[in-house]
Amino acid sequence: MSAVPRPAGVSLRPMTQEDVEAVIGVEVRSYEFPWTEGIFRDCLQVGYSCWLAEADSALTGYGIMSVAAGESHILNLCVDPDWQGRGIGRMLLEQMLRTARAHGADIALLEVRPSNLAALRLYEQLGFNQYSVRRAYYPSRDGREDALMLAKSLVYL
Repeated sequence: MSAVPRPAGVSLRPMTQEDVEAVIGVEVRSYEFPWTEGIFRDCLQVGYSCWLAEADSALTGYGIMSVAAGESHILNLCVDPDWQGRGIGRMLLEQMLRTARAHGADIALLEVRPSNLAALRLYEQLGFNQYSVRRAYYPSRDGREDALMLAKSLVYL
């Protein structure tokens, strides 16, 4: 996937129900409109692919993805604000893309705020392309913000 080395001391593992409290802590520090505890628990309950990144037993980030009918949908990718800029988002996303392909997905889809420039750079670096816009998709301080809809082929991974 990438020639970029893994961030030193950071490891990945599947998320469990016991991790949700720590995940919520990162979520509320990261987003003005965070997911609820119930959403995370439901994602785990229905069997979505949920990953954690940790360093020295500290949660540094997480990713949530559904895979069905040949498609994967990255639902949430978040790095703790104190750990951003160290390659953890890339590491999580690459893990989710490998997992998606292993489960038969031919395409990865996601939505991102146009204002999330760091995420957009990462997605572009990993080969995602915009295919549409969902108008007024995300809540924002000023009302609503569009979502850029991105896709990446997984056929050659």
